[in-house]
Amino acid sequence: MDFDVIVIGGGPGGYVAAIRAAQLGFKTAVVEREALGGICLNWGCIPTKALLKSAELYEQLGHLDAYGLSVTGRAYDFDKVVQRSRGVAKTLTGGVGFLMKKNKIEVIEGTAKLEKGSPAPKVVVALKAGGSRTVQAKHVILATGARARAIPQIGLEPDGDRVWSYREALLPSSNPKSLIVIGSGAIGIEFASFFRALGSEVTVIEALDRILPVEDEEVSKAAHKSFEKRGMKFRVGATVKKLSKSKTGVTIDLEAGGKAESLQADVAIVAVGIVGNVEDLGLEALGVKVEKTHIVVDEHCGTGVAGLYAIGDVAGPPWLAHKASHEGIHTVEHIAGLKPTGLHSPVPGCTYATPQVASVGLTEANAKAAGYEVKVGRYPFKNHGKNIASGETDGFVKTVFDAKTGALLGAHMIGAEVTEMIQGFTIAMTMEATEAELMATCFPHPTMSEAMHEATLDAYGRAIHI
Repeated sequence: MDFDVIVIGGGPGGYVAAIRAAQLGFKTAVVEREALGGICLNWGCIPTKALLKSAELYEQLGHLDAYGLSVTGRAYDFDKVVQRSRGVAKTLTGGVGFLMKKNKIEVIEGTAKLEKGSPAPKVVVALKAGGSRTVQAKHVILATGARARAIPQIGLEPDGDRVWSYREALLPSSNPKSLIVIGSGAIGIEFASFFRALGSEVTVIEALDRILPVEDEEVSKAAHKSFEKRGMKFRVGATVKKLSKSKTGVTIDLEAGGKAESLQADVAIVAVGIVGNVEDLGLEALGVKVEKTHIVVDEHCGTGVAGLYAIGDVAGPPWLAHKASHEGIHTVEHIAGLKPTGLHSPVPGCTYATPQVASVGLTEANAKAAGYEVKVGRYPFKNHGKNIASGETDGFVKTVFDAKTGALLGAHMIGAEVTEMIQGFTIAMTMEATEAELMATCFPHPTMSEAMHEATLDAYGRAIHI
C-alpha cells in the first residue's frame, strides 16, 4: 500500500478527515483537482461572508445618524469589494496547504477515478501536470462535494453572462441594476441580501409557499417581512416556466396562483439546489449505490464497498461544511477503531443575510408532526438591553421543548449575530441538556445571548423581561 488513507477531495470534509487521519498516525494523501479548501473556502462559505461583511458595513454607514455620528459621503468600490473577498479565500486556501505540510499529508493534484482493488479500490489520478499516477491505500474516503443544480430544459443554466451560479455571483464585473434570484434557500437569500445592500433591485422567486422553507415558519415570516423592509421583492408559490436571455438581460416566465407572469432583470442567479459530484469516479463499476446524485452510506459513512467511504455533500443533505467536517472525523476515528464522535449529532444551519438566521433541531411544526407535546418559548430582541443599545432590535429567539422530558428539541433565531449564538443551543442538545440545566445557567450581561435564556424561561412561564 502507498498510503493508509487516501482522501479524494480537499474541501472542509476532505482536508479535515486527512488531518485527523494524520493525527492518528495514518500515512495520508489528498487528491484535489482544483484548489485546497474546496467550494467552501474558494467559492462558498468564506468569500460570500467577506462580501456580506462589506455590504453590512455599507448599510450601517447609512444609519450613522441614529448613533450620533456622521460621515461625508457614502460610496463603495465594487471591484475592491470583490477583490477583498477573493483575497480572503486565497489566504485560507494557503492556510490549508500549510496544514497539509505540517501534518505530512501528501497532496496529489489531479482528477481521481476508482478501479477495483483490495483491500480498497485503487485510485487512478490524471495529474494536473500531465500523465497519470495510480495509488493504493487500505481506506479511501470520497469527499468530492457538490455543485449548483441546473435545469437547462427551462433555461436555468449558468452561462457566465446573464445567468449566474454562485461562482459567477462571486466574481461580477459590476453591480447589476436589477437582479432576479431563483431559490430562497441560504445561498439565494445571502446573494439577494448582498446585492440589495449595494443598491440592486432584487426579486426572489420561491416555488414553495414561503422563503427559507427549511426554517421554522415564524422565522420565515419574520425574515420575509424584514427583507421586504430593506427593499427586496418576493414571489412565493411561484413556478419558473422559462428563462429567456437577450443581450441586455433576462426574462423569466412564471406561474403563481394559477396566473402567468413575466419578470425582467439584468441578471438572474440560479440557486435551486445542488447535485453531488458522482460522475466519472468509477462508482458504477464498483457497485456503489447512488440515489438522486448522492452516494448512499451507512452509519459510519461506508458505501458498502470494502474500504470505501463517502462524506460531506456527495453523501447527501444537509449540505453544510461543518457537517462534512464532522463526518470526516467520525469516519477516520471509525477506521482507527476508536469510539467515534456521534455521526448524528445536532447540525445547526445558518443564513448570513441581514438579519441573520440560525437554527438547530426540529421546528415547532416538525416536532408536533413527530408526536411530541411541546412547550414553546419566544423572546423578542426589541425587549433586550444589549440589542437596544446596539440598535439591533429586529428578530427573536424561539425554543421548542419536549413537554414530557424537558429535552430541547429545537431552537430558532433571527436577528443580529444569531449565527454566533446558535452553538450554545447546539451544545445543549448534544449534551442532552433539559430545560432545568438551561434555566439554571448564568448568562453574561449585557449580551445578546441572554435572549436565549429568556426564550427558555418563557417556554415554562418564567420569562423575566416580557
